[in-house]
Amino acid sequence: MDLDDKPVGRLLTRREVLVSFGALGLAFLTACSLPSGAERSSPSAACVVRPELTEGPYFVDEDLRRSDIRTDPTDGTRKEGLRLDLSFQLMQLGAACEPLPDARVDVWHCDALGVYSDVSDPNFDTIGKKFLRGYQLTDERGVARFVTIYPGWYSGRAVHIHFKVRYGGTGSGVYDFTSQLFFPDELTDQVHAQPPYASKGQRDTRNAQDAIYLQGGDQLLLKPSRAGRSYTASIALALDLS
Repeated sequence: MDLDDKPVGRLLTRREVLVSFGALGLAFLTACSLPSGAERSSPSAACVVRPELTEGPYFVDEDLRRSDIRTDPTDGTRKEGLRLDLSFQLMQLGAACEPLPDARVDVWHCDALGVYSDVSDPNFDTIGKKFLRGYQLTDERGVARFVTIYPGWYSGRAVHIHFKVRYGGTGSGVYDFTSQLFFPDELTDQVHAQPPYASKGQRDTRNAQDAIYLQGGDQLLLKPSRAGRSYTASIALALDLS
């Protein structure tokens, strides 16, 4: 598991750059505005360009279009863990910061005990299972929503969620952007002290010790808010499609 992700070691082209507007709610590029009726929040001081983070070895293109990714469609079982409602707001970089509809957003991550589905690993074999994987298409406001669980941990990595955005065309004409989301260490400590997470013991890697996080993870840090017995988190991303 400690070979899960290696930092991307090349410079990115303009096409491969993502501009993120903060980890919770929406923010704006300087001089940008959203269409009437779209969600808003206070403007950011400046737009920040963030590099792509590695896909890692556990992406499987399952082609599972669903918003609730907690269940395994092969047998109907649901992964235990603290519910997390996660939403993405995608926008196209430009003068108007327009929402980006019909973009495909894939999400995948490990379960509460650090296990991924549908992979063969020295520590587990889950080939055929499909829990905690799925994709959604963004709506007319550029929003894609998922219901999942707060991820667990495995050796050598901070707690994270993988995501991939694909837009337009086929083959080489598809815009493809892949990165990872992270969580505040203090919140993870609280969540992982509860069952079923606690049975795995204390994690060995915090954000500041994670090589992938150090490539820009602080710019992709979620700020989940408590909603009863679950959490909600959202991230707004502007993509440079030029």
